[in-house]
Amino acid sequence: ALSHKKLTDREYEVMREIVKGKSLTTIGEELSLSVKTISTYRRRILNKLRLKNNSELIRYAMDHDLI
Repeated sequence: ALSHKKLTDREYEVMREIVKGKSLTTIGEELSLSVKTISTYRRRILNKLRLKNNSELIRYAMDHDLI
C-alpha cells in the first residue's frame, strides 16, 4: 500500500498545500488553524511517509502523481 493512503484527510490536505509551496503560516490562515497545529500535521505527514523534509515531500508527491 502507498504510504500517503495512511494520511488522514486533513494531513493529505496540508501535504498538498505544502507541496504547492505555501508557508505553514499561510496554510494555517487558510484553514483557520495555528501555525503550531500545521507544524504538527507536517511532522506527522513526514513521519508517516518516512521523509525528512519538504524537498523529499515534494519529490514523493511528484513520484506518485499527487501534484
